[in-house]
Amino acid sequence: MRILITDNAHDVLRETLEGAGHQVRVETDVTYETLLAQIKDYDALVVRSKIAIDRNFLDHARHLRCIGRVGAGMETIDVAYAESMGIRCLNSPEGNRDAVGEHAVGLLLTLFNHLTLADAQVRKGIWHREENRGLEIKGKTVGIIGFGNMGRAFAQRLQGFDCEIIAYDKYLSAGYAPKYVKEVTLAELQERADVVSLHVPLTEETHYLVDEEFLGKFRKGLFLINTARGPVVKTAALAEAVREGRVRGAALDVLEYEEMSKDSLDTSHADLQYLLSCPNVVFSPHVGGWTVESKYKLAKFLADKIVDCLNQ
Repeated sequence: MRILITDNAHDVLRETLEGAGHQVRVETDVTYETLLAQIKDYDALVVRSKIAIDRNFLDHARHLRCIGRVGAGMETIDVAYAESMGIRCLNSPEGNRDAVGEHAVGLLLTLFNHLTLADAQVRKGIWHREENRGLEIKGKTVGIIGFGNMGRAFAQRLQGFDCEIIAYDKYLSAGYAPKYVKEVTLAELQERADVVSLHVPLTEETHYLVDEEFLGKFRKGLFLINTARGPVVKTAALAEAVREGRVRGAALDVLEYEEMSKDSLDTSHADLQYLLSCPNVVFSPHVGGWTVESKYKLAKFLADKIVDCLNQ
């Protein structure tokens, strides 16, 4: 089989596919147009999130048997249309779930202990101890929305903090959570949670899941963590809730205004500018799942799935 890799993935991806007897070409600088012109020649494609795999593209993929995504998010691929054509769509969330789980804990600790503010102050010779008095995770109620690979990994890492962990997942049947996690309705989560961490894919249903109405239903002032996708949170609604004190702090690894096709951030929006000025909001540049270890695991899990698919 002929396989084209357009993502800058770990070498284990190519090595595993070649080891299974396939012909592999790596071309990481392709555009939509150049990829469209050559896709008819390939049986499998590994695509990066910067290129949209839409219906027009898929109509040109005459021999394609599978599309692989090094990572979890599949929002740039028209999965339903691809699968209607018999093309398998594969991803590898098992590869970076540990990284995301750890990063989410790190963001929570950063929020609770004012670490970014304290670090900036100390670098300026400012020694404000009372101003930087923190909170403990112990005794808090942490709500997890979305209990797939990422949500489960976050919950696993929270066990040692002696907090209450509750979870809501609309698409899982009862009994999905381990014994240290209580399954709840969304309404109960909004009633009880001190912290909410988002672990859902970006779909039409989850776009702006966190909006004015959603935030207005929380009984307590909450801390919000988003390591999922930026547009899951409506930035304007979050900014207003932070301004009013209804959201006590936020940690955002992903943003509505990030431009994934360019690996850049559009900071021209007033609501984002406000959040960037807030000491109780911390940011990271969509690196929750990016560790040395996850780069290998993401590629290896996906390579094994592609090999299995092509062997069928």
